[in-house]
Amino acid sequence: MAGNSQRRNRRTSNKKGMQVGSGGNRRRALEGKGPTPPASARKGHVKNRLANAKAKQAAARRPAPRRGGAKGTSEMVVGRNPVFEALRDGVPATTLYVQQFIDNDERVREALALAAARGNIHLMEAPRPELDRMTHGLNHQGLVLQVPPYEYAFPEDLAAGAFDEGEDPLIVALDGVTDPRNLGAVVRSVSAFGGHGVVVPERRAAGMTAGAWKTSAGTAARTPVARATNLTRALEGYQKAGLTVVGLSADGDHEVGDLEELGGPVVIVVGSEGKGLSRLVGETCDFLVRIPMPGGAESLNAGVAAGVVLYEAAKRRA
Repeated sequence: MAGNSQRRNRRTSNKKGMQVGSGGNRRRALEGKGPTPPASARKGHVKNRLANAKAKQAAARRPAPRRGGAKGTSEMVVGRNPVFEALRDGVPATTLYVQQFIDNDERVREALALAAARGNIHLMEAPRPELDRMTHGLNHQGLVLQVPPYEYAFPEDLAAGAFDEGEDPLIVALDGVTDPRNLGAVVRSVSAFGGHGVVVPERRAAGMTAGAWKTSAGTAARTPVARATNLTRALEGYQKAGLTVVGLSADGDHEVGDLEELGGPVVIVVGSEGKGLSRLVGETCDFLVRIPMPGGAESLNAGVAAGVVLYEAAKRRA
């Protein structure tokens, strides 16, 4: 009996007890890690250090992006047709005010549908006295559209953005142009011919109003407009950056089709239809060019004149 007991104890003592599993770690350790990353992406590798150093150098050369220049003033578009046209033409808007108990005609329904389709315009119902107060007594016909202030770019950023893209800047500056529709037409031409932006003076000049947005036919959303505190100094800054300043003048020394400088980095300066370029701006220009007009017209409006010169510049860059 004693022998049998010893054999049972021996079998019991030799029996393996409970063991803690690996939790699948051994199996996962045998799985592949995927393709080997390139040397430039492997931390500690010589090529990785070189790539990081080049990225830091590029970041140091590139100017830090800025949020934008000065802002314009907010604007109200009033009336059923103007509000509908502004919404249809893509004018930025924050709020559409609708008069309480308004006569819901077709134009009102279309305006409401366009505002709802955008998805980012607040619809607010307001009593007529409130709309009268907001519009200072204008005939709003029960519809008022709030247009936010336009955020202008910095003049120097237009040229810097072009250089960053490896392109020669093509910029239009407006001197004394006060009609927002002319500004919108210039923005549209700059966009059509591959330009990099428009510069306007801060004072006594048209700004990016709802009318300018409408005339630009949506191109104002992708073509920046910069506002310069002093246009002459802005042009001098462009000259220091390597741009040629070309002014349009009826008595210019060169015809626009003969100026080879239009194929390089250039700022085209357009004056008002009646007065042309101001004296200081004209003296700052590197070249004064004229547009031949066999028909005998004395001048062209800013939008048409800018389009002619931009076309010549685009031909030379093609």
